[in-house]
Amino acid sequence: MSKPGKRFRAASEAVDNHKLYGVEEAVKLLKGGAKAKFDETVEISMNLGVDPRHADQMVRGVCQLPHGSGRTLRVGVFAKGEKAEEAKKAGAEVVGADDLVAQVQKGTIEFDRCIATPDMMPLVGRLGKVLGPRGLMPNPKVGTVTTDVTAAVKAAKGGAVEFRVEKAGVIHAGVGKASFTEEALVDNIRAFADAVIKAKPSGAKGPFVKRIAVTSTMGPGVKIEPAGFGGA
Repeated sequence: MSKPGKRFRAASEAVDNHKLYGVEEAVKLLKGGAKAKFDETVEISMNLGVDPRHADQMVRGVCQLPHGSGRTLRVGVFAKGEKAEEAKKAGAEVVGADDLVAQVQKGTIEFDRCIATPDMMPLVGRLGKVLGPRGLMPNPKVGTVTTDVTAAVKAAKGGAVEFRVEKAGVIHAGVGKASFTEEALVDNIRAFADAVIKAKPSGAKGPFVKRIAVTSTMGPGVKIEPAGFGGA
C-alpha cells in the first residue's frame, strides 16, 4: 500500500479525527487542505439511521444547491415533437426518442443527467438495466419524469443534485468545488442536509442523521456535528 503524500499528511494534521466540527469550521479546514493543482470537488457523506432494504426506509430525493455544484452536466432528454424542441432550446445536449433508446441500448451514453417525458417511459423502461446502475434512470419522485422539460433541464444545469441512500444507509454527493467561497460551501452543505432530512421516510426510527463528514477530492475527511441537522 502506498503512503499518503506530504500534502495529504499536512492537511490531516490540521484535522482532529476525534472531534465533531461545526459546519463553518469544517469548511475552513477543508478549504485549507485542498491544495491540489486542480479544482477539487467537495463531497458530503451522511450516515443515516435507516435500513434501505425495507421499502418504508428508502431515502431518495433531489436538492437544488443554492450556489450550484460547480460541475458542467450534459443533459439527455427522451422526448419527441414539441417537447423535444423545448428540451433543445432549454440547453439539453442530447435529445431523442426511439433513436436515443437504440443508442443507449448499444452502450453509448453521452449524458450525465437523464430526463424523460411521461409518454416516453414505456420505451425508457427497457433501459433500466443500463441506466439504473449508473443512477441515470428517470424518476418522477426527483422531477426527471415530467412534461415541463424546460424547468427540468434548467434545474439540472443549475445545480440540482439527486441523492439516494445506499445499502449501508449512506448518502454521498458532490456539493461544490474547493474554489467556492466558504459561505457558498456552507450554504450548499446546509441545503443538501436539509433536503435529506425532509426526505426522512416514515419507517425511520431513532436518530435519523447519525454521522456527517465532508471532504475534498484529495483531502482528509472532516466530521461535522450532526445535532444541528436533526441528528444525535
